Amino acid sequence: MAQCIEFDTERLRLRQWRESDRAPFAALNADVGVMEFFLSPLSRAESDAMVDRVTAVIDERGWGLWAVEERASGNFIGFVGLSIPRPDLPCSPCVEVGWRLAPAFWGKGYALEAARAALCVGFERIGLQEIVSFTAALNLRSEAVMQRLGMRADGVFENPALPEGHPLRPHKLYRLDRTSWSTSSRSCGNTFDTFASR
Repeated sequence: MAQCIEFDTERLRLRQWRESDRAPFAALNADVGVMEFFLSPLSRAESDAMVDRVTAVIDERGWGLWAVEERASGNFIGFVGLSIPRPDLPCSPCVEVGWRLAPAFWGKGYALEAARAALCVGFERIGLQEIVSFTAALNLRSEAVMQRLGMRADGVFENPALPEGHPLRPHKLYRLDRTSWSTSSRSCGNTFDTFASR
């Protein structure tokens, strides 16, 4: 097992998953608004299987799609983090930054805050040279977060995970390289700490 990277931002904690996260995560994944730009909402079994997968990845690598909690309340709000997408994407092999938050926590800047911290970890702790992000071309909210992260647009591709002709199949791709990150005067500061894997 790798050493697990867990860290705090001003308002959030990004950490390994807990059993208590499963129920609120299942509710999030069953929400049609949250899953608007995916093929369908997830069942409880599908949601739990996703928790199993992302927990195992963090145990193995030390990083991944972290569970996010609001520090002031201790509430689980969703996930933000880094993942390795499927190999048949045109941008693969790559590492993606992504997020999925419960609607009650939208509009607070949490996705941007946590994603910035995840980029810090990716570039400064893990030593990645580039991080990408992508979403359905119709998903303007997530695209706006990518733009605020300083990522650059790199065209549209057909996502092979969706059927041909499906309205969500066209995806917009964004990229951010380490040099651009470094020269933009961003810094992680002392916003994250490393703890042993559980």
